Amino acid sequence: MTEMSIEDYLAHGGKLTSPGNVPARYRGELLRLMASFVDSELAASAGFADSINDAPGIKSRIAAAKITLEKADHAERVLRLMAEFGVDTERYEGVHPWADRLPRDADIGATRRDGDMRLSVFHYPLQGWIDAVVMNVVQGLAAKVQLAELSQVSYQPLAEVFRAIAPVEARHAELGIEGLAQIAQTEGGRAAAEASLAYWLPRVAAGFGAANSARFERLSRLGLRHRTNAAMLADWEAEIAALRTDLTL
Repeated sequence: MTEMSIEDYLAHGGKLTSPGNVPARYRGELLRLMASFVDSELAASAGFADSINDAPGIKSRIAAAKITLEKADHAERVLRLMAEFGVDTERYEGVHPWADRLPRDADIGATRRDGDMRLSVFHYPLQGWIDAVVMNVVQGLAAKVQLAELSQVSYQPLAEVFRAIAPVEARHAELGIEGLAQIAQTEGGRAAAEASLAYWLPRVAAGFGAANSARFERLSRLGLRHRTNAAMLADWEAEIAALRTDLTL
């Protein structure tokens, strides 16, 4: 098939299954999508690792360590698919300092930095255990929405990996919600959690991208996107509203 006929096939719900039948334009967008996920998971794992020692007890320490490990594992799963497209995975893993963060008061919107494809929220530092728990919850609920979308991508091997990853990432958010519920039981904990929510909510929201995106139309024709940024953001905002009601935050 010609590249144009493949795009027509994809626009009507077709699936691709191997690098050999992927046209150049599709390959570029697919690798960009995978790089964004890998970079975000590597940065999340590196950032959250520092929070393990801030955990207030053994159970929370184990949960933090589990999240750190599983996010790195998720990055590796997608990186293995990138290797099938010729990416040097060993070099890739060390291409950016994943634990580096910007100053807390920086404001970069949704900007990518220096070829690093992580979501912009992973450029901001965590400040203590409560802040780490809040960030894990709000970004975890965003990941739930985003992975539901990613699980439908037209590159079938990647869709399958995302479907396997999704319940594990959902459990990360659940662990965070359990911890946040305990934190919110005290007046001081609730106040700290509310301050942290005020900091993280706009930064996580930026990760959904612009409401009206020309790039969405291009990715939609390739079967790499199905729902708009605005629709996904609305779903996340509904999840956050329900959480705040449940925990009185």
